[in-house]
Amino acid sequence: MSDQKKTLIIKPADSFKPLEEVFKCSGVIAYPTETFYGLGVDPFNLAAIERLFLLKGRSQKNPVSIIVKDAMMLSRVAIRIPPVAEGLMKRFWPGPLTIVFEAHPSIPAMLTGGTGTVAVRISSNEVCVKLLSTLGSPITATSANPSGAVAASTPEEALGYFNGKIDALINGGKLTARLGSTIVDATTDKIKIIREGEIPSAKILS
Repeated sequence: MSDQKKTLIIKPADSFKPLEEVFKCSGVIAYPTETFYGLGVDPFNLAAIERLFLLKGRSQKNPVSIIVKDAMMLSRVAIRIPPVAEGLMKRFWPGPLTIVFEAHPSIPAMLTGGTGTVAVRISSNEVCVKLLSTLGSPITATSANPSGAVAASTPEEALGYFNGKIDALINGGKLTARLGSTIVDATTDKIKIIREGEIPSAKILS
């Protein structure tokens, strides 16, 4: 996809079929989640991932999280689901909890920051779920902003950052979350809070 192409704007009630071609051609899709607007590319497509990092000005040492639709889709990006993670999934998914798992070998090292782990969540946003259903694939979930900038809560903010540089945007209106998702590491028997977000750590650890 050319960086000079005008951004395709799609409404939640529209058909998402045009986004399939964008996705297949290493395109970048801005879309609403239950927290902020995210930038979605194919997490198995190295060219798309490289473009995403360049677009955000993101260090390759910083991993990028992924959103999946369900447990079957999760199995494509994570090797195993530890019991501690299963408990968190039952309590907080779908919702703003991102869980770190051991990454599936098919996930490019650039996406994991060379850590061998991948951060994943299931979104409660209906528009995001519709996008995942249409694409039939996990998508990246990094926030729609240049690295270091405030995360976009509106389509206007996302376009202000990236208009003409992203291929498509789903206009899901203004989002009301105050924080990003809470991130926890569940690769061991003990839960480790990596980032405090919409779900308080005390609630997760209780």
